[in-house]
Amino acid sequence: MSKRLPPLNALRVFDAAARHLSFTRAAEELFVTQAAVSHQIKSLEDFLGLKLFRRRNRSLLLTE
Repeated sequence: MSKRLPPLNALRVFDAAARHLSFTRAAEELFVTQAAVSHQIKSLEDFLGLKLFRRRNRSLLLTE
């Protein structure tokens, strides 16, 4: 029985977004666009089958 691991790049993006609580600041740190961060987070959420952030207006909160 093999278990797939999430893509390393998506985990790096998640780490930056979680530390900054901002896709924009994560993008600046990683030298990518905000859209690229959003796409990586969405891909990771789909891979894991759960939401990682609660999005409210212009802020992010980590889920529990």
